[in-house]
Amino acid sequence: MKKTSILTAALTAIMIFTASCAKSPEPSDTGLKCTISIICPELIVNGEVIDALDIEKHELITDDGVILAPTEAAINDGDSVFDVLSRICRENKLHLEYSETPIYGTAYIEGIANLYEFDAGELSGWLYSVDGEYPNYGSSKYSLSGNEVIVWEFTLDANGGQVGEPE
Repeated sequence: MKKTSILTAALTAIMIFTASCAKSPEPSDTGLKCTISIICPELIVNGEVIDALDIEKHELITDDGVILAPTEAAINDGDSVFDVLSRICRENKLHLEYSETPIYGTAYIEGIANLYEFDAGELSGWLYSVDGEYPNYGSSKYSLSGNEVIVWEFTLDANGGQVGEPE
């Protein structure tokens, strides 16, 4: 009896995890669109990749720090920033790694295009902005209504200390 309960609990957990990791649906023809880009300009100084970035990651960085140039994306009614990121990464064959954070009910972005948090120091990682503003909550909680400009930016200070500040 005890083994059956444990097995049932394990299967239930797997089903919930699988459902939460399901692909975001392809956009229907709602007419809603947004623009998304993925960048890492802080990793380039005077045309060179900074030393703080792990040496094996240097080849991943383009001269301009652009991973995905601004790209128009169709969205479904109720899509989140995370839904669009997931879909656009899949469409452009960009690696995306994230973990679900149940306490916050959102996805935490660990890596995009094989560039991960902590690859350029203990505070480095991914932040997103919508229309130039940096929300203080997870990307799967930010619902889109259309015409937003989303930027995913790899920063040296994921606490926000450098993003958007002039050098």
